[in-house]
Amino acid sequence: MAITAAHVARAPRIRLGMVGGGRDAFIGAVHRIAARLDDQYELVAGCFSSDPDKALASAADLGVARAYTSFADMAAREARRRDGIEAVAIVTPNHMHAPVAMQFLKRGIHVICDKPLTATQASGQGRRGERGDLCPHP
Repeated sequence: MAITAAHVARAPRIRLGMVGGGRDAFIGAVHRIAARLDDQYELVAGCFSSDPDKALASAADLGVARAYTSFADMAAREARRRDGIEAVAIVTPNHMHAPVAMQFLKRGIHVICDKPLTATQASGQGRRGERGDLCPHP
């Protein structure tokens, strides 16, 4: 008997959210392509722009049903959902990484951010996620 894809158990995809990366944003598309390459993620929610109209239009363009116009609202609402996101990719300008990450970390949602969350160690100290300090050592 040949083993086919139908015979192989597959782990469910990780429910992914994205903040930033909407219309006219180059890096968002790059991150979405990368997330699809290994087929381990499913983009299910996003706040794709700080401009509410662009955020909603971007979600419609991408076929993402759970569209948000505020990353703080997204973090709060997704954390309460039984089928909420398990991780969020932050693809905003660098100065927004820490405020966005903190909203999700304090709710126990994993963060994917390919740049530093803060510019200095001092600015990272005192910032706490659900599991502790981001920069625990002085």
